[in-house]
Amino acid sequence: MTTEFSQDFFQLFSLPRRFVLDSQQLEQSWRAAAATVHPDRYASSPDAEKRMALMQATRVNEAYQTLKSPLRRARYLLSLQGRDTQEETNTSMPVDFLMAQMEWRESIEEARDAGNVEALEALSAKLRQENRALVADLASALDEAADLDAAALMVRKLRFLEKLDQEIGDAIETLLG
Repeated sequence: MTTEFSQDFFQLFSLPRRFVLDSQQLEQSWRAAAATVHPDRYASSPDAEKRMALMQATRVNEAYQTLKSPLRRARYLLSLQGRDTQEETNTSMPVDFLMAQMEWRESIEEARDAGNVEALEALSAKLRQENRALVADLASALDEAADLDAAALMVRKLRFLEKLDQEIGDAIETLLG
């Protein structure tokens, strides 16, 4: 298999261009593609072929990492449709979401200041639950409603949740470290 650089990541793995993917099929397709273009298979080939194999292997791995992550997959799907999520420039969020973020941060700070790892772990579990619900809504927005504006907003929300999760992880690491 040679990867075509004109193929999008979904085509590369012969997957439908959808948010909801069969993770086993993605894994199997990635393994097959990675084995085919692995640079070691081209060790005795001319330099040009070696470079091409390395570029193809890099692209296969980038495609896999992108499609494996719900947040990255959503960004990618939106980009394929010409939609920028504006994560760096558009920080406007619904008021209720912003209030929830403030409450999360206060809870994290209180638990960290109290040295309460169990409370941080409970917050992490609750955050993962929020994340799963938002990913389900994102799937519906992308695959069913084709509501790109709502999907872009949800990507920005997921990014906020990702940052909160990192804060919780850092706090736990600091307390246990």
